[in-house]
Amino acid sequence: MALTLRHLFASKKRRVMDPVKTDNYFDTQGQGTNTIQYPAQQLPVPEVGRYQLFVEMDDCIVCDLCAKICPVDCIEIDAIKATEAIGQTSDGTTKRLYAAKFDIDMAKCMYCGLCTVVCPTECITMTNQYDVSVPELDLLTYKFSDMDTAVAEEKRRLFEEAQAEKQAAKLAAMKKKEDDDKKNKDKGNGDDEGAVPELV
Repeated sequence: MALTLRHLFASKKRRVMDPVKTDNYFDTQGQGTNTIQYPAQQLPVPEVGRYQLFVEMDDCIVCDLCAKICPVDCIEIDAIKATEAIGQTSDGTTKRLYAAKFDIDMAKCMYCGLCTVVCPTECITMTNQYDVSVPELDLLTYKFSDMDTAVAEEKRRLFEEAQAEKQAAKLAAMKKKEDDDKKNKDKGNGDDEGAVPELV
């Protein structure tokens, strides 16, 4: 009965919102109710907490490493090669790819943090935002790339044209080399035909 009465009166006290690093954290948790009055009360977020993903697109080089390492395939990236360097990230890395699409489906995400570890420019991070309530599941797919479809198609066309020009120039150079080799061979054969054999 004493235990029941103690819990009965303790439930009228609010839980203390101490961070886990507090010396007497476990002592204070036994005082008052175990529930909190959310959202009026919120638990402190740990510094190493893994919550919602965020991508700083200005620092992204569209290397696709995060999508490749994701164990649940929640990251979708569509990269377009640029004809020349398109800028630099904050750490000085040269950007050579456009991000036509960079989507993260947080409904699939298992919050493992592997994508943040492999990122060479550290553009993808886990924020301290954990309270994300949406009426539709599709709203949990975050679209970080703001490139329009028409712009993406134009970038692809420009790259394909540049590649076609390079290929045409390469074929022309190969043909010229073959023609030069053939001329030199014919010239050598002509010299041999007009030559007088030496008498021994």
